Amino acid sequence: MSSALQVLDTEQAARVRSVCEAIVPGCERVGAEAYVDALLARMSEEARVATLAAFDALAQPTASGALAEHVLTPGFQLVRALACEAFYSDFVAPGAPGPGAWSEIDFAPPLAARLDKDWSYLGVGS
Repeated sequence: MSSALQVLDTEQAARVRSVCEAIVPGCERVGAEAYVDALLARMSEEARVATLAAFDALAQPTASGALAEHVLTPGFQLVRALACEAFYSDFVAPGAPGPGAWSEIDFAPPLAARLDKDWSYLGVGS
């Protein structure tokens, strides 16, 4: 993916990508880390630190190795919401192979099919 990240370094981007993919398959293909990065850039420092800590906690192996052990934690709920939003909003980062979620789930009502998605408000070019 060729999108310039605003907050995440290479290692953090890989962690965000991996955790999002584990929760919502397809996130890796659409470059969900670019979406999450754009949101992180607009968060307060406190929220950004907490969000990155949640990704870090979910990336750490548990005794059983199961992500399911985290399901009831606030960090998991936050990360799951971001992963779902990144994927199901039909976001595809510049340079990501895609296709987006709408194609995968066959979501193509006439009005949605005519949308020209513009992610510039997030600072992500098309």
